[in-house]
Amino acid sequence: MHSICEKATRRGLLKAGFTLGIGAAATAALAPVPPAQAAPVNFTETIDLSHALYEGFPTFSGEKWFTVEHLVTFAKDKVNLNRWTIVEHSGTHMDAPIHFSADGLTADLIPISDLIVPVAIINIAAHAADNADTSLTPDDIKAWEAKNGRLPDGCCVVMNSGWHKLVGDPKFTGNDKEKRNHTPGFHVEAAQFLIGERNVKGIGVDTLSLDTGLNSSGAFPVHYEWLGSGRWGIECLANLDAIPESGARLFLGIPKVKGATGGPTRAIALL
Repeated sequence: MHSICEKATRRGLLKAGFTLGIGAAATAALAPVPPAQAAPVNFTETIDLSHALYEGFPTFSGEKWFTVEHLVTFAKDKVNLNRWTIVEHSGTHMDAPIHFSADGLTADLIPISDLIVPVAIINIAAHAADNADTSLTPDDIKAWEAKNGRLPDGCCVVMNSGWHKLVGDPKFTGNDKEKRNHTPGFHVEAAQFLIGERNVKGIGVDTLSLDTGLNSSGAFPVHYEWLGSGRWGIECLANLDAIPESGARLFLGIPKVKGATGGPTRAIALL
């Protein structure tokens, strides 16, 4: 590694890039003109919905799921290079169907067309402020629809509990003296309603789990119901107050690791 870093001079990299650029241009000039494509979805603003991942990022158990080792440093080697040791479900991350099923899709096999979807934000922050064990229910979904219209086909339904503002606060994990976790999540009946009555590709939360914290201590009914149906989830979303209840799209940049049950994700709202 040190030998490669010493030999990979900036001049050499630029020369290689220039050569590749010329080859690509020549190939493009000879290629047939592709057929016309449908007009792209327009957006004028992007909002980052991911928390920055760092050593010690909160987990329900309190264990450290992400560490960084500085293998090569600029001061010594004129190159910076780190090694990450990571549990797949750290920070803002995707839950692939295989995470809670015997034979569901792994993260690398989720169609990319399923990762750019309309997003519906359902705000239950007022309830959550009074009761950390509250959950998003079918009634919350129906109230959103009464105001905004039926959920868009193929959308992601996201719970905004206000927990995205609590990272770094002990309330974020909600641990009590009995080591139980008190955090909001989806009610299993809401998951069942979306599976049976609506065309929804994913659900998301601003907490560490799709389930309420108490259910995340072992039962995981929403995880089993939702991921077991072949759909995905996104956990630990950030900045949800910055996007509207309806009208935005969600882009999920998930790592394409073969066989992955999920992975840290850059979630971006397109407005």
